[in-house]
Amino acid sequence: MGTILSGDFESPLVTGADTILVSDGMIEAIGTQTELQDRVDSAATRVDANGTTVAPGLIDSHCHVVLGDYTPRQKTVDFLASYVHGGITSVVSPGEIHAQGRPHDAVGVKALAIAAMSCFRNFHPGGMTVHAGAVVLEPTLTRKDFAELQSVGVHLAKFGFGLYEDPADGYDQVRWAQEHGITVMCHSGGASIPGSKPITPEHLLYLAPDVCGHINGGPTSLDAAGVDKIIDETEMALQLVQAGNLQSSLRILRKAHDDGKFGRIVIGSDTPTGTGVMPLGVIKTVAELSSFSEMDPAMIWAGATGNNATTWDLPAGFVRVGAAADLIIMDAPWGSTRDDAVGALSIGDIPGITMVITAGIIRNLTSRNTPRAARLPTLDPEMPHLASAGH
Repeated sequence: MGTILSGDFESPLVTGADTILVSDGMIEAIGTQTELQDRVDSAATRVDANGTTVAPGLIDSHCHVVLGDYTPRQKTVDFLASYVHGGITSVVSPGEIHAQGRPHDAVGVKALAIAAMSCFRNFHPGGMTVHAGAVVLEPTLTRKDFAELQSVGVHLAKFGFGLYEDPADGYDQVRWAQEHGITVMCHSGGASIPGSKPITPEHLLYLAPDVCGHINGGPTSLDAAGVDKIIDETEMALQLVQAGNLQSSLRILRKAHDDGKFGRIVIGSDTPTGTGVMPLGVIKTVAELSSFSEMDPAMIWAGATGNNATTWDLPAGFVRVGAAADLIIMDAPWGSTRDDAVGALSIGDIPGITMVITAGIIRNLTSRNTPRAARLPTLDPEMPHLASAGH
């Protein structure tokens, strides 16, 4: 392989290594082929990246799942499996808010979160991991309800779509969720769907969630002065999404970088929504932010991988020993003026994804959504059943 992206924004490239060993779904060793030759020779499957780029699979930190690989919002089937072809190997639910007839009573709210979490533990569309079951905070929820949710493994929550007269009234539910180890993402900016309310910087400062969801707009952005207060006066993760305001994204990205707070940048798509189903939503965001900001694309990639993993305590997101073996191989697309994937991202070109691996298993070759890559990996033994799966 030519380049390995680490997923760590402070050290975005893995240097001094050209070989990754995977066993039982985990990264077991990273080093040179010379050092690891005996284990390479005995491996059941060998992949030669042929001088291209290996990276941790993208994590979409704002993906509107419900139940199964179907989105009621866009009435689309198989969208999650299609996202895998866009290099997304796991997603984080911001609440199953698009469920038709979504309940607001405590029993129904808990039941929806637990059902979504439990179903996606057993269902991996396209091989991806879906971190689902984000309880939507409602005024009907009590401290006891959060203890129950914690006891069954719910660890995600979303604020901004409950039946509150004023968003500030959700203070208790946000605190109770956090007391019980639940990471709270909060809607920000203008209303996104009927039934939601605008959430201002003042609301966010008072509520103090863990993640400021789509701080660049979902789709309407907060004002610059309010965003700066959130960056300067809190420790919230700062989520940038494809379905938001690009101008706002770039300003937030630059300020966070200049202020030494890039570790708080997390990237997602905020789809499916009115913006649509976007299999390339996350990689497109990485390309846009890399090219317009002129920052290192390998560092921006970490905002969509390692930073997400750290914020939500996820097992993937890094190329390091002990991390989940969720990896992609990619290269500059045919026709690009740059020679590799990082160079392509730097000028806004979407790389060609040539392989997606999740849990150590090769899921697809020749992505059905990205452009054709200039160079392709080779496999031993060959897997002809995957070679045409992207078409």
